[in-house]
Amino acid sequence: MFDGDVALAVVCACADGALRRWNAMLRYWRQWRVARSFALLPGFGVCAAPCRRAAIPGFSTDMASAVMGQRMVWVDLEMTGLDIERDQIIEMACLITDSDLNILAEGPNLIIHQPDELLDGMSDWCKRHHGKSGLTQAVRDSKISLQQAEYEFLSFVRQHTPPGVCPLAGNSVHADKKFLDKYMPQFMRHLHYRIIDVSTVKELCRRWYAEEYALAPKKKASHRALDDIRESIKELQFYRNNIFQKKTDEKKRKIMENGESES
Repeated sequence: MFDGDVALAVVCACADGALRRWNAMLRYWRQWRVARSFALLPGFGVCAAPCRRAAIPGFSTDMASAVMGQRMVWVDLEMTGLDIERDQIIEMACLITDSDLNILAEGPNLIIHQPDELLDGMSDWCKRHHGKSGLTQAVRDSKISLQQAEYEFLSFVRQHTPPGVCPLAGNSVHADKKFLDKYMPQFMRHLHYRIIDVSTVKELCRRWYAEEYALAPKKKASHRALDDIRESIKELQFYRNNIFQKKTDEKKRKIMENGESES
């Protein structure tokens, strides 16, 4: 073998080794990203997630995607009013929960600047409540634009949820959705078209399970975005634990007592 052939063989071997190392690093990086998503679930610490991955039976990228697809994107807005053609968003907060309503990630809580003319033209109700909470002055002082806010929230949900899968959640969130569809369309395109509206569950429980409904936690009505989200999650947790889960357990118990099949 000539010296040139030897040199070529050495170069090829080195290149092949480098390629193998690169592919191994790429595989590890992908596995780490998938495993890290489990670190956000209850019972999985961030540092322990890659180690625990091997102990999860049937663990796969598809499983991680399915789990992330069950997450809920909780949003609450404070606006200058409810007129979609005239009013604007002045505060927005966002949280991510799993399907069991455990908070996995807390996103931005931003106050968006709006001109004085718009704030001065708010209804008496908005002037009173937003003035009392300090939000009106905070909006005047804010340097954050609507476009900047949308970028921040879109970056947050992209980090924690797959595109087009997770629903928007909140209390009377249909009203928030109207403003988001108009003023933050890129953010909304990342979410599923369905919504989870706690106010719907509230109204059904009020009609069907009046006794349990009477025990639901009362909202403090601070009219600040992050506080309202936390109250909405707490309220839905109550309905889940005291009505949904309770009724399911009672049904199973009766089936077992009567010796009937679940079908």
